[in-house]
Amino acid sequence: MLQNETTVVENREIKALLQLIDDPDEEIYLTVSDKIISMGKGIIPNLENLWENSCNESIQERIEQLIHQLHYSDLTREFDLWLNTSGDLLSGSIVVAKYHYPDLETNFVLQEIEKLRRNIWLELNNYLTPLEKINVLNSIFYNYYKQKGAEINYDSPEQFLINKVLESKCGNAIGNGLVYLILTHLLDIPVRAVNIPRQFLLAY
Repeated sequence: MLQNETTVVENREIKALLQLIDDPDEEIYLTVSDKIISMGKGIIPNLENLWENSCNESIQERIEQLIHQLHYSDLTREFDLWLNTSGDLLSGSIVVAKYHYPDLETNFVLQEIEKLRRNIWLELNNYLTPLEKINVLNSIFYNYYKQKGAEINYDSPEQFLINKVLESKCGNAIGNGLVYLILTHLLDIPVRAVNIPRQFLLAY
């Protein structure tokens, strides 16, 4: 019973704040926005519910802006955490993908990467030359896994983001290169990105 009462109080508070958001006074808008943002990402379902039950387009736009700001704030915290902890490419690429897909389920990405890593690892051994190792990786990634390439188009963010690159089995040089670098890191194959202007090249 206490939990239901708490939910009602929260909803009333949010409704009151949203009514104030429509106020033309800029100071009131900033104060109310800051208050809602301070509630954190957990308040998003309440905001979505209020959006669905509102007929006021102005309030709906405010709610959309707040949801975007909440996702952005959460993403910023994740970046800071990533930078100060692991800093590995796989975790970082998942955080980047969450910018466009805030509700991204990371399990799919992790499972696909592990499937690729395992299939490549089974074909590797200590007696292979660097060229033979790269040939094994290329064969599985592009022939067995059927990964395709696409031209870089900055209007198509899906081809940069690891979840969509793995899901569609198609990415541009940066998207595919990102997956390639993650795999070589997991397999202890010394492949690195080469810093060349307007190009994304990998080298052993």
